[in-house]
Amino acid sequence: MLVVENVTKRFSGVTALENITLEIHGGEVTAIIGENGAGKSTLMKILSGVYPEYEGRIIFKGNTVRFSNPKEAQECGIAIIHQELNLIPYLSITENIFLGREIETSLGALDKKAMRNKTRELLEKLKLKVEPDTLIVDLKVGQQQIVEIAKALLTESEVIIMDEPTSAITESEVKVLFEIINNLRSENKAIVYISHKLDELFKIADRYIVLRDGKMIESGRMDGMKTDDIIQKMVGREINLIRRKDLQCTSEDVLCVKNLSLKNPNRKTEDFLKDISFSLKKGEVLGIFGLMGAGRTELLETIFGLHPKLAKGEITMDGKIVPITSSSSAIKAGLALVPEDRKKDGLVLGLDVQKNIGITTLKENQTLGVLLNDGKESKLCEKYREDLKIKTSSVKQTAVSLSGGNQQKIVIAKWLATNPKVLLLDEPTRGIDINAKNEIYKLILSLADKGMGIIMVSSELPEILAVSDRVLVMSEGVVTAEIPIAEASEEIILKAAIPNSI
Repeated sequence: MLVVENVTKRFSGVTALENITLEIHGGEVTAIIGENGAGKSTLMKILSGVYPEYEGRIIFKGNTVRFSNPKEAQECGIAIIHQELNLIPYLSITENIFLGREIETSLGALDKKAMRNKTRELLEKLKLKVEPDTLIVDLKVGQQQIVEIAKALLTESEVIIMDEPTSAITESEVKVLFEIINNLRSENKAIVYISHKLDELFKIADRYIVLRDGKMIESGRMDGMKTDDIIQKMVGREINLIRRKDLQCTSEDVLCVKNLSLKNPNRKTEDFLKDISFSLKKGEVLGIFGLMGAGRTELLETIFGLHPKLAKGEITMDGKIVPITSSSSAIKAGLALVPEDRKKDGLVLGLDVQKNIGITTLKENQTLGVLLNDGKESKLCEKYREDLKIKTSSVKQTAVSLSGGNQQKIVIAKWLATNPKVLLLDEPTRGIDINAKNEIYKLILSLADKGMGIIMVSSELPEILAVSDRVLVMSEGVVTAEIPIAEASEEIILKAAIPNSI
């Protein structure tokens, strides 16, 4: 259905893709596999019309095509569902699906009834039981993902590109998504599937295409492939996953949380968090697991002082009560938060690497107390660029142009520059490849070995089990279990995380 022939794409002299040639077949799910920075996103942006300038050609259903923008690609039959969903929260499902392609009456007015009926038809096909007038903000992330698919089906797209479609949805929502993909496959749609969750690829993909350093390395059928084979093809070498061998922490508490509660700003009678108490020792990695809506992100944000008017409870650092009334007071106390959404909350995407890393230490990098010293800032940036192995052509390269793994390292670097006592990590490896994950695991363990206390929220149980010393399990805003890692298993943790098993 789709052929890419000798496609090359350069940015400011840097070759992002080099002579890529591959095929996408109708009625199949093709997994595009590669590390962060391998060129996956660049290739998808070319196929979907985001990047109109490139060398080589694209042949769609036997005809050479070149799209000037995503709308042209959609009208031709190629749609992309981005990892960061492109929906407008305070518009309805119908309004989002028909935005820019509204149906009009013969008098030129909006035909709201026709659009609503078509939306209902699409939602029924995708087994999403909600009303077309429902606002996007009132949907779960998994349901929003299905609305994105409905947008693609409206234009009768024949190639649907899914970029990390399961990165923020629950296991039950993944099952629904896979059912939808199987139905699309039976309709001879070509599904291009990008995911760093390798176990998913064995469940859903028919074929694989491996990209490495901007080049097409290999393609073939998934039948008979093993996880280790895929990893080796991705990185060109074997990877030994890091695991914490021995508990390195001291008996001394660096952080104590006592009776922490957080009110729901929209429903004052409800609590997001209810009487949470726990402690963290110096050099300890505390893993926090919970299903979506358990309150994990809200817990880290509350500790970091982001919700002072809605929170109550006591936070102690090194035995002293610390009033965390703002993020500034949290930073002063020795706390640092790497947020779940690095692009929205962790980076200034339009600024370069140096400015992003230096943004937390502006006072330390000043001369005469008023002027920012570029030399000091550059020295700081180069230190973390080297320590964290941030792959960038220059510290002046903009953050937006880097891969997800390197962007995450920049967010971590800017907080390490504050010399925190406690590092709060919210989904630190979300949407990054297995090699970059391994590097972040190494970093987490080396920081803990030096005495830093680390709290890590993760939706991936193997990750929690690999690097944690102890696991806290949350469900519906409360801690339901505290498990030493020696006693922890996926089954025990999941049982404590499921609400109706409490």
